[in-house]
Amino acid sequence: MTPEFVLEVMHRAVWVCVELAAPLLVVGVTVGLLMGLVQAATQISEPALTFVPKLAALGLALAIAGPFLLDRLTGFGRTMFGAIADVGP
Repeated sequence: MTPEFVLEVMHRAVWVCVELAAPLLVVGVTVGLLMGLVQAATQISEPALTFVPKLAALGLALAIAGPFLLDRLTGFGRTMFGAIADVGP
């Protein structure tokens, strides 16, 4: 196992983490920003006003992006388990 191989595996792992987190983070930040603007415009400072829409939007985003996220994660896992045979002593 060479250092280049280890770096490539770590690079792929970090990239898969970014791909898995990005859709949900973008939705959460966008909804949070929009709800913050609504709260600033209406001068309502109710914590549930930001939590409930953000929770609903993240649930919807997870339902929509779930198959993509699962495909990326299982593809990475299969690639890594396939690479175990290539490592050798």
